[in-house]
Amino acid sequence: MRPVGAKVTGYATMAERWRAVLTTPLVAGAVPGRTFRYSSVGLMIVGMLVEKLTGQPLDGALRSGLTLPLGLRHTGFNPTTWLGAADRAKLLVATDARSSRGLLRGVVHDDVANRLGGVAGHAGIFSTAEEVAVIGQMLLDGGTYRGRRILAPSTVDRRLRNANAGLPAVDPERPGRTSDHGLGVALNQPWFMGRLAAPTTFGHTGFTGTSLLVDARRRTVLVLLTNRAHPNWSWANPDPVRVAVANTLA
Repeated sequence: MRPVGAKVTGYATMAERWRAVLTTPLVAGAVPGRTFRYSSVGLMIVGMLVEKLTGQPLDGALRSGLTLPLGLRHTGFNPTTWLGAADRAKLLVATDARSSRGLLRGVVHDDVANRLGGVAGHAGIFSTAEEVAVIGQMLLDGGTYRGRRILAPSTVDRRLRNANAGLPAVDPERPGRTSDHGLGVALNQPWFMGRLAAPTTFGHTGFTGTSLLVDARRRTVLVLLTNRAHPNWSWANPDPVRVAVANTLA
């Protein structure tokens, strides 16, 4: 169990910043394997493992392993570097308007991911609701999309296998949260799934208000892209909106 985030300010080089991520200390008194607490550091390390196992940078591994096989044109890191001018104007909505970096448009909101070059395991991917739904449909269909296999069956099967069975969860903002997680996804979480929550419902959320929910019982994919940071942080909790949309769909 690690704290929620890593601190990479004050480091001049990218290597020093990544070293700071890897040496982030555990929460005082925490014992790995005894408690679940969501941490962006964990997903950052997963991203580093992807790079090590594939021999590619994370953005390249995403492209070759997922977005190209799925035919996704508007999903990836650092979109201002590869989207054409027309698509940039049409697709890149503003994120944080109160940032010390000024108005952000097509630039990752998370400061740590920004300092790591915009490519990290916990933040920085841009997409459209339609293309996120394609990823959800692929997961719903056991790792295939339009007859093409994208993920191995053994990988997809692990998304519904609770890796944290019996572990308590620590989340001061969401006291009702459980530790239930499969491979890369949260399982059966009413705090954002509402009445769609079930042991076979899985998904993932982002800090700014984004969420993907896949309900295997209803054969339904729900994507919600909201933004708690724009224009001025006048609202701070996207969960009631997530629940209301899920309940309406249910």
